[in-house]
Amino acid sequence: MSKPWILVSPSSRGIGYALTRHLLQRTTLPIVATCRSRDTSATKASLLEQLPTLHHQDKEDQASRLVVFPLDVTDEGSIREAAEHAAELFPPRTHHLHLGFAMPGILHPEKSPAQVDAADAEKTFHVNTLGPLLLMKHFGELLPRKRDELAIPGGGGSDRGDPGELLPLPRHATWLNMSARVGSVSDNRLGGWYSYRASKAAVNSLTRTFDLHLQNRSGAKAMAVAYHPGTVKTGLSQEFWANVKEEKLFSPEFAAEKMCEVVCSREQEHRGRIWDWNGSEIMP
Repeated sequence: MSKPWILVSPSSRGIGYALTRHLLQRTTLPIVATCRSRDTSATKASLLEQLPTLHHQDKEDQASRLVVFPLDVTDEGSIREAAEHAAELFPPRTHHLHLGFAMPGILHPEKSPAQVDAADAEKTFHVNTLGPLLLMKHFGELLPRKRDELAIPGGGGSDRGDPGELLPLPRHATWLNMSARVGSVSDNRLGGWYSYRASKAAVNSLTRTFDLHLQNRSGAKAMAVAYHPGTVKTGLSQEFWANVKEEKLFSPEFAAEKMCEVVCSREQEHRGRIWDWNGSEIMP
């Protein structure tokens, strides 16, 4: 039986930070987290700091399950190196990537074409679009294949939503690309945010394309989805907090919890599509 593990990239701040901590609490799986710094010790210490434990855990268990690799999504060499190290820790003949979260993102909010800066736009695409694509390129090989028999602890349980129990992990592996509602062409009613909108629209297209690849490679054992977390109180959106109703402005911890609820409840008919924090589909 192939043993599962989790990837969260990046993990040093924002939603990725909260998600890594949530998964350490709510699963028993090993977690590969990433940060841009070559010195990963500070990130690991921060991820573990004052982290509550459930009845089945202790601090040593959490620390032993967490490994942090340096990874910069604008540097393919660092992505390749991290994936190779992950394959050494979790050999594909005995393990598989069960949940992969590709979450890099930057925002330059241009209101008109005149405000578009070529260098900023290029960096936006490099991080937001090419970053997830390269993560799929190198870590996607560690997702299960059709022939693999998957061992999924806690999968299919009835404890969904109970903060004191393990997550009911899906029986298939899932790759999640962080998207955004503004990446939907059909839902674009306000305009603006040229480079960010386009970069996220491209993520949606890449997700569908990657899922078709997984259908051939992995069958029902792995799928890909894109995800919109809502407006979350992170540095990415800080400039716009005042424009969002309080009940629609989420903490990173709430965003992480909702992301896990959605990813653990997607079935085969949901693959290759775009989902929001409430489990509703966003049309491309």
